Amino acid sequence: MIILMKKGCTNDQVQKVIAVLKNKGLGANLSTGSQATIIGVLGDKSRLETENLELMDGVEKCVPIMHSYKLASREMVPEGRKVKIKNVIIGGKELVMMAGPCAVESEQQIIAAAQGVKKAGAQFLRGGAYKPRTSPYAFQGLEDEGYRLLREAADETDLLVISEVTDYEQIEVAGKYCDMLQVGARNMQNFRLLRELGRSGLPVLLKRGMASTIEEWLDAAEYILSEGNSNVVLCERGIRTFETATRNTLDVSAVPVVKERSSLPIIIDPSHAAGKQRYVEPLALAGVAAGADGLIVEVHPEPKKAMSDAAQQLTFEQYAALFQHAAKVAEAIGRTL
Repeated sequence: MIILMKKGCTNDQVQKVIAVLKNKGLGANLSTGSQATIIGVLGDKSRLETENLELMDGVEKCVPIMHSYKLASREMVPEGRKVKIKNVIIGGKELVMMAGPCAVESEQQIIAAAQGVKKAGAQFLRGGAYKPRTSPYAFQGLEDEGYRLLREAADETDLLVISEVTDYEQIEVAGKYCDMLQVGARNMQNFRLLRELGRSGLPVLLKRGMASTIEEWLDAAEYILSEGNSNVVLCERGIRTFETATRNTLDVSAVPVVKERSSLPIIIDPSHAAGKQRYVEPLALAGVAAGADGLIVEVHPEPKKAMSDAAQQLTFEQYAALFQHAAKVAEAIGRTL
């Protein structure tokens, strides 16, 4: 349930409502926007049966939230949440661009990648330090050394760092080097990992599971939010369908659906959806047109020599062209890049 306060309500009135909730053993999530002040009620609302909150000073009305994801819902923050990481805001008018190789392979490779994506205009350097792979014989990444190399390359080029954590035990080390931690599709419902990320307070990019519904995805985000971490961004990266022409099927419709149902920012990963270089840009542009808040794209100094996912990684020239085309689409819908 959410409690909508009257326009012009005082802080004292808000605090009195919160005090009633806490006295009943309930949690309270306060959201103060330019249009409305909302108090989200967390817990068993049956404890309020003897309280008539709508008669309290400053209260406009009480509205039930029917979704299982309370904190992630649009009702909780009607204006939408923004995630600020240093000087970058995800969820605002400007789209956020993340780019880099699938995996960190060497110091020379990741520094070259950072220089290339920075020149094109990216704000984040992405790269896998730990690589969960379908085959146990595939390249698994440089692990903690990969995090260090990412930080070194990003510092040289004034970029932020995003990389994946595959286990909750990696969070402490990754947090020393990364500005944002990624949860991959295979770990979307790794609830221990999600809870620990929630407790960490670190910004999280939560990718959609390859066979997960939007509701399951938002429920996964709720695990992070419920631990007090509101710095969550969703990432649509394609879902598994019967179609084999692409690696996955990019669910572009997920963008407007998430925007309607959730307050969380959402970005698009066209690389894992496409699986092939030539499809990455069209899918990226479709995501921008649909209202995504940014793109995370795989870019490699020499894609043909990449140790993982070579077929879907762009050259610097291809990424620069994608960036320019995405800027035009963004402008057409009233956003900037």
